[in-house]
Amino acid sequence: MPEILSYLLAAIYGMSIIGVIIVIISENRNPLKSLPWLIVLLLAPVVGLVCYFFFGQNLSKRRNISRRARKQLTSYVEAAEQQERREIPGRFRPLSHLLSHHGLAVPLYGTDYTIYRSGMQKMEALLQDIRAARHHVHIQYYIIEDDRAGKMLREALIERAKAGVEVRVLYDDVGSRSVRKHFFDELEQAGGEVCDFLHVKFPRFTSKVNYRNHRKVVVIDGRIGYFGGMNIADRYLYGSELGPWRDTHFRIEGGGVAGLQAAFLGDWQATTRRRLEGDSYYPISTKEGDNSLQLLVGGPLGKWRMLLKATSLAVSRARTRIWIQTPYFLPSETLNNALQTAALAGIDVRLMLPLRSDSRCVDLAIHSYIDEMMHAGVKVYFYMAGFLHSKLMLIDDELAVIGSSNMDFRSFEHNFEINGFAYDQALVERLAALYAEDEAHCHLLTAAEWFNRPRLRRFAESVMRLFSPLL
Repeated sequence: MPEILSYLLAAIYGMSIIGVIIVIISENRNPLKSLPWLIVLLLAPVVGLVCYFFFGQNLSKRRNISRRARKQLTSYVEAAEQQERREIPGRFRPLSHLLSHHGLAVPLYGTDYTIYRSGMQKMEALLQDIRAARHHVHIQYYIIEDDRAGKMLREALIERAKAGVEVRVLYDDVGSRSVRKHFFDELEQAGGEVCDFLHVKFPRFTSKVNYRNHRKVVVIDGRIGYFGGMNIADRYLYGSELGPWRDTHFRIEGGGVAGLQAAFLGDWQATTRRRLEGDSYYPISTKEGDNSLQLLVGGPLGKWRMLLKATSLAVSRARTRIWIQTPYFLPSETLNNALQTAALAGIDVRLMLPLRSDSRCVDLAIHSYIDEMMHAGVKVYFYMAGFLHSKLMLIDDELAVIGSSNMDFRSFEHNFEINGFAYDQALVERLAALYAEDEAHCHLLTAAEWFNRPRLRRFAESVMRLFSPLL
């Protein structure tokens, strides 16, 4: 009897492995994503099956909010945008069309930007704006830690909630795993509302753990917004074992705030199943300006990976420069080829990365892409003055791509992200100057030093590259 049971369990397990392989193949995924899963399932079936259950399932056919509801949110944004429509720079009109018609990211005009490179400066400004709130404060972060930074934010929100201001907090359940529910008890007792995005009841036994909300969005009274790369944690303010954290975050006023509001309220509706609407959330902006901003809400749901497509299209429209900052560089084959083609065509392509990230495996995978970049003529910089966490892409003198997305498979395929496509020469000029300042703290790689690194390390990098779609 025990032998029969053993054979039966082995048969069930074998059929499960075969079934998963059939599902992966039948989904017609990108072969670059399918092959690593097939390798893991065939070579290490026990580990592979567990990992696939946690991290490999495809959510593209699911929805967290209906397209109709998303369009309704977009209609509120358009109603708040009262200025006459201005022309997007000619070369970027196809990009604008893609974002508007397939990403529901309408052009918003007259946005003013304050740029923060220091987590402390951003935190001080954010707390000051929260304390001045009169109607509502909407907070959304991937990471909120139970540390000095988290407590400062919580105390400011409690004070506003007690004053009768509507306070809503949305945090990612995995990214903010160190925060226990009681952390927000006093805020909720004061009248604030707190929810976790894609709640993971048993983090070790759920397929949702791989699909996280990586957005960082704050909206205050519908008139002030924050977004970018900084979370709420001490390391953004005081640094970590990697050194000071160099990041980029934006405070905005004007038309773009309505786009951030729509992004937050869409996620709030998806999480709570409650819709918030009304003019008080979308006050009409009185700021004038010829610049325009399209805020793309990207994620793993739906047929298209719009964030990847928009980024690739933006790269393809470049004529003079493509300057990139990213902590993680694991590009898709399309984006990889586009950057190399641009460099080969004589465009000034620069890639700025941290000297080391918070994962050795990720570092190895990232470095595997540098060889061909340098062969194509891309200038590669390693940031030496701490950990570079900034997410930024500058295209020529006209377009800045800013927001929460890293340039890797996880951001393009799995995470819920928000990126702004800003057609704003003044903003690009300011960001280019900051980029040049960062270069002063970088080491520019030379072919001699890079291509002479040890063969064993190069082999390790090649091995980890096979798994880059899973990192």
